[in-house]
Amino acid sequence: MKQFLTLTVATTFLFACDHSKTTVQNSPQTGQRISILRAAYAAFNRGDIDAAVQSLDPNIDWTEPAEFPGGGTYHGREGAKQYLTNSRSSVAEVISEPEQFIPAGDRIVVFVYARVRPKDSANWQEVRLADVYHFRDLTPIQMRAFANRQSALDWANSNPPTP
Repeated sequence: MKQFLTLTVATTFLFACDHSKTTVQNSPQTGQRISILRAAYAAFNRGDIDAAVQSLDPNIDWTEPAEFPGGGTYHGREGAKQYLTNSRSSVAEVISEPEQFIPAGDRIVVFVYARVRPKDSANWQEVRLADVYHFRDLTPIQMRAFANRQSALDWANSNPPTP
């Protein structure tokens, strides 16, 4: 069930994190990027998948961990839309709230707190995860989800970006 939960909220995002390695850049462009991501998460939460993927590059690479059900790499805005649509349709309700945005060069790590209510259940499940977005200017060109927040920070700061 945990894997199901993680798949469902992986956009949409555990461990104490050492932010000392994170390169923080506060600029007007960083603020605009964060605003774009906030709008995408808000659209996902209200079930508007078209609006959630609108700001993505048409050729985005969207990667969910292989151990997640439905995990793998999705190509293009339509691939991301397919993944997000499937993740929402498999549950009764999902709320995916960004808790923190951490700039790392042309990437932004988003710590996500997600609540999911499975179909035929009154009980909510909670998970904290991380999504890493790689930007070109103001456009997300890559997204990679992580179940472990520290792994997301490490990846964002140690791997050269792939266009």
